[in-house]
Amino acid sequence: MSDGRAPLDGWLDRHFAATLPVGLLARNVVLLALAGLVPVLAVYITREPALWAHLRHSPGAGGALLRQILSNGLPVVVIVTAIGVVMRAQMQRRGLRPGAALGLDMALRIGGFIGLHVVIYPVSALAFGAFGGDPGQALRVLWPTLLQAAGFVNLSGVYLYAVLFCALPVQVAALSRMAALSPPLLGVAALGLIALQAVVLTGLVRLVIA
Repeated sequence: MSDGRAPLDGWLDRHFAATLPVGLLARNVVLLALAGLVPVLAVYITREPALWAHLRHSPGAGGALLRQILSNGLPVVVIVTAIGVVMRAQMQRRGLRPGAALGLDMALRIGGFIGLHVVIYPVSALAFGAFGGDPGQALRVLWPTLLQAAGFVNLSGVYLYAVLFCALPVQVAALSRMAALSPPLLGVAALGLIALQAVVLTGLVRLVIA
């Protein structure tokens, strides 16, 4: 086990250090969020033929989808990613061991993802008339939607995997400090981290609606 710095730590320090100007740090967080969101969204659209056909042939469908992503999805991905960046700096300052830092990072991202959905769904109902303009209906829809997110069958699944991909630089860096892994093993471990967090989120949602 090694507590030295991982190669990813240098990249994270250059682009996401707490000492960077606020505007530059915010820009980098948004760019990282977009880098996670756009490819995942593209995969989702291409594997949903009905959605792709709807976007191609229904006037205004693309604009409606874009508004939904900008008002619901992008804020979730950006805010959860920002939480991860800020907490990484705090954990480094407090000298947390890599294993503790990794576990705390995963917990914060999952909790933030769920918490932001709890806020955004009712706000969307009130501000944009979604869910018939009924915040109660929005919350009733929320939990079944989150339960299916890990299966990548709805837009919340897109946001979930975008959040988890954006987490990989921080989480893989922590994992690298815990053990000397070859790049192939790190790749496998990264996929394992994504799967683990998706399973944990699903389990938490099941507990809430049980």
